[in-house]
Amino acid sequence: MVDVIIVGAGPSGLSCAIEAKKAGLSALILDKGSVVDYIRRFPSNLIWFSTPELLEIGGVPFVVSTVRPTRIDVLNYYQKVAAHYNLDVRSHDALESVKRAGNTYVITTRGNRKFETRNIVVATGYYDHPNRLDVPGEDLPKVFHYYTEPFAFFGCNVTVVGGRNSAAEAALDLFRHGARVTLIHRREKLSDGVKYWILPDIENRIKAGEIKALFHSTVQRIDQSSVLVDSPNGRHEIPNDYTFVLIGFHPDTEHLQRWGVEVNSETLAPVFDERTYETNIRGLYVAGSVVAGKFNNKVFVENGRLHGQVIISAILAGRR
Repeated sequence: MVDVIIVGAGPSGLSCAIEAKKAGLSALILDKGSVVDYIRRFPSNLIWFSTPELLEIGGVPFVVSTVRPTRIDVLNYYQKVAAHYNLDVRSHDALESVKRAGNTYVITTRGNRKFETRNIVVATGYYDHPNRLDVPGEDLPKVFHYYTEPFAFFGCNVTVVGGRNSAAEAALDLFRHGARVTLIHRREKLSDGVKYWILPDIENRIKAGEIKALFHSTVQRIDQSSVLVDSPNGRHEIPNDYTFVLIGFHPDTEHLQRWGVEVNSETLAPVFDERTYETNIRGLYVAGSVVAGKFNNKVFVENGRLHGQVIISAILAGRR
């Protein structure tokens, strides 16, 4: 019997385990990847928007020599925090099924391990589920929904679809490493939420014609050597070797619904008590970005890391 089982080893999941340990509760974290696995899959040279103190968990200082940490800085920090607290993280062993027996949940993992608990915290995030264009050709091998690094695309015609941070940073990185980049965005301009040091850079590259931008435009079809686009100038094809569809992510709510959690059909957000983060299923809590559904720009590491203290306080109150 484990007091709390946490699904997801991201910052919010780690913070829940840390708060449980501080409260004298046993806690187990299950993850189908590694600790903060979604951050590991971020672009290789990503610089974080937040400053280090806004990413700290467990009272462990996050010290770097720059104002904003890199992807590697953040990975090292969270993995060291997990080691510092000696958290019981079962990496690469995803939750497979949840069955309820009275007030107890019986959990089976993909590795066929079984655990019992009265409290589950779902902190699964959304990074495993990229939004799609749902157009012909999107499943071709030349189409990617994640961006890591530019070097394989030197000298190629590359289309980047999107208008927020991921698309803007990928377009700039690809351009600076020798790709011929076309940025396609359905709106009239890039998002105002693009990082303030990125936005003028990409706007200047577009103005200079170094990155071609098609606004008020949508992709209709992706072929082996071209992309068919609807733009204000009509429908036309542009040369294309590779396409990056970087239009955001959405949460996986299927497992929550399978366990009986109510999910808002419009927002894809689970129904929960905002005072405790407990769902309509007793003993089942949500933490981190999954609480916001498809509006994942409302919950970041900066505020999701605070959910753990609220949830563990609620669990302790229920034991009294």
